[in-house]
Amino acid sequence: MKKIIFCLALAGAVFSCGKTKKEETVAKVETVIEEVSKELLPVSGTMMENAVIYEANIRQYSEEGSFKAFTKDIPILKNLGVKVLWVMPIYPISTTKSKGSLGSYYAISDYTKVNPEFGTIEDFRELVKTAHDNGIYVVLDWVANHTGWDHVWLKEHPEFYTKDDKGEITHTVGTDWTDVADLNYDNENMRKEMLDAMKYWVTEEGVDGFRCDVAGMVPVDFWDTTASELKKIKPVFMLAEGWEPELMENAFDMGYGWDTHHVMNHIAKGENTVADWDKRMIQIDSMYATDDILMNFTSNHDENSWNGTVQERMGDSKELFAALSYVAPGMPLIYSGQEYDMDKRLLFFEKDTIIKKKGVFFPLYEKLGKLKNENPALHGGKNAASYDRIKTSADDKVLMFKREKESNKVVFVANMTKESVKFTADYDGKFKDYLSGEYIDRSKGTEYELNPWQYMILIQE
Repeated sequence: MKKIIFCLALAGAVFSCGKTKKEETVAKVETVIEEVSKELLPVSGTMMENAVIYEANIRQYSEEGSFKAFTKDIPILKNLGVKVLWVMPIYPISTTKSKGSLGSYYAISDYTKVNPEFGTIEDFRELVKTAHDNGIYVVLDWVANHTGWDHVWLKEHPEFYTKDDKGEITHTVGTDWTDVADLNYDNENMRKEMLDAMKYWVTEEGVDGFRCDVAGMVPVDFWDTTASELKKIKPVFMLAEGWEPELMENAFDMGYGWDTHHVMNHIAKGENTVADWDKRMIQIDSMYATDDILMNFTSNHDENSWNGTVQERMGDSKELFAALSYVAPGMPLIYSGQEYDMDKRLLFFEKDTIIKKKGVFFPLYEKLGKLKNENPALHGGKNAASYDRIKTSADDKVLMFKREKESNKVVFVANMTKESVKFTADYDGKFKDYLSGEYIDRSKGTEYELNPWQYMILIQE
């Protein structure tokens, strides 16, 4: 708020200067207004329709593992169509009961400070400013279910924590998260402190929302109240690490498309078929409200470190499923390193480094990001484009569907098997193959032939 007041005061000073030429005055005022708009960058429904979200792993993104090193590459992310930057936890990490030599980002010792491993608060502010200057919203990873064992609350407010039968503070029951202490949401004072900490990042540091870790393990009424209070400050974007529909009734704009991700993995391994994809689309329609958004992904920090790389899980189908995550309803995610064909499991509790060498995926993500940003037929937010399945003569092997909005039509067709397939489709028209640039004229009954895992994104003329 102080920055806005300063800008307005500056604007007034420009107008009051009698010797300033009119053209100079207008130029200066326009600059001031532009800076104010960059500072605010309000979250909007329009952004949610066509955004790509990027998960930033600051520690592993560069050799330096710093805010500064990451900030330099933010303009590159803009070129990939990224509009939301989800930054993994940036806070100091507890050393008591920590895992590995560096500990987990999710074992937090202070909610309102930054990890000196990554740099200073001034460095983080420059990251936020650079993102905003590039039209990108900054969403912080928030861990409300637990804290690290060094958190000041353990000494000053032990009543904030869950206790076992012996009266001792414990980690979350049913998990191996021994490096963190479970928070007790029956305590109203703890809830207030948690909300105040979140407000700090919105009011003082200008962040635009939160990705909330294990959101389904925290009471929904806390999230409902918290989101309502945050939105009194300014519009914010709320992402839940959870699939539960009740999370998105009031508090969250978007949840995880976990089951969509699992179906992709199973199809890639030959364990599921197109029929399972169809069942998933029907399930989404039945479970979620029309304005709920699900995040589509082929990887994230958990999947990469614990369940395998995209290559390990999807093999030769990895490009197909990357494209499907963009053209299916929802918002696509890029995890740090995916744009550089990363084919290794990043260490979680130790220092590692992403090798930033462009291969197949960088130009693919550029093209997919441009299409997602610009074509209303791929809108996936609160006013999403329609999704209509197109019948083929090989529906057990071929996925074909149409997305449509405001007279814009995109057709996706893919061979979801490791064998070549020939088929016909109950759909005709003139199309441009978006990735190859070739024009195609198809009538009903015309035979298609696709190689294993081959796909096409067709823009209907």
